[in-house]
Amino acid sequence: MQSMASNVIVILGTGGTIAGQAASATDNVGYKAGQLSVASLVAAIPALAGLPLETEQVAQLDSKDMDFATWQRLAAAVDRHLARPEVGAVIITHGTDTLEETAYFLQRVLAPRKPVVMTAAMRPATALQADGPQNLLDAVAVAACPEATGVSVVLAGQVHGADQVQKAHSYRIDGFCSRDEAVVAWVEEGRVRTVGAWPHSGEALGLNRIARAAGAWPKVQILLNHASADGSLVQAMQAVGTAGIVVAGTGNGTLSQGLEQALLDAQAQGVKVLRSTRCQAGPVLDNGTGLASAGSLSPVKARVEMILQLLA
Repeated sequence: MQSMASNVIVILGTGGTIAGQAASATDNVGYKAGQLSVASLVAAIPALAGLPLETEQVAQLDSKDMDFATWQRLAAAVDRHLARPEVGAVIITHGTDTLEETAYFLQRVLAPRKPVVMTAAMRPATALQADGPQNLLDAVAVAACPEATGVSVVLAGQVHGADQVQKAHSYRIDGFCSRDEAVVAWVEEGRVRTVGAWPHSGEALGLNRIARAAGAWPKVQILLNHASADGSLVQAMQAVGTAGIVVAGTGNGTLSQGLEQALLDAQAQGVKVLRSTRCQAGPVLDNGTGLASAGSLSPVKARVEMILQLLA
């Protein structure tokens, strides 16, 4: 592993499969997430003994249940630790289901210059071949990498940027990819080999942007274009006070005539609308419909972006 110098690395736990347990070591799907503390995950890896590490349990949940209040606590904890001069990096253990949303959220809110490294696991800690320990060990290597900046995600030896990372497989341990194959780096036997661009620090939106009580955050929904799609769900979303809609269109964000017209009508009534794509990769280019493009953001990240803009 590359030298950590004297900088402290803080590891924040939020639960997830990496902290999950099953009744049988051969059960990789029937487990309960978020059962082990982050301190116990670190203690189970002999190679981490003696390193300048601190742990803090921010949450203990299955990431399918991630919520705005937890995002607020997590962002505040990351910001607090990064402000400490002796801290060189922060690592976050997280569930895989909403990891890409949390990563993008933290990058936009904090835009950290010090590395914030997220990691997870596709198998519970009780599995015969648990992937969590290696992923956490790799995350420590990335956190100590002098080139690392911003929010990145480390799984299966790959390092992805927060804006590109996406869960692409429901089961395999190499279940994550970068949308446009823009992998940032590889971790090989504890050494980080950079092959792409690390996330830019950019302009942080700041914690004040997300200070509103979680229950008062704007309601933003995601719609999918498909064969015979119409505008009925758009109208239903408006009826429950939806402030924004991200539509995952086909191809270049294309929409059926009925759905497109319903979205244009909603936009005229003050609902914010963004066009993304249900394709796994590629941007959405302006097609002259009058509905704004989400650019290269996936639908779930476009939703995060819209929430953050509406919070302004």
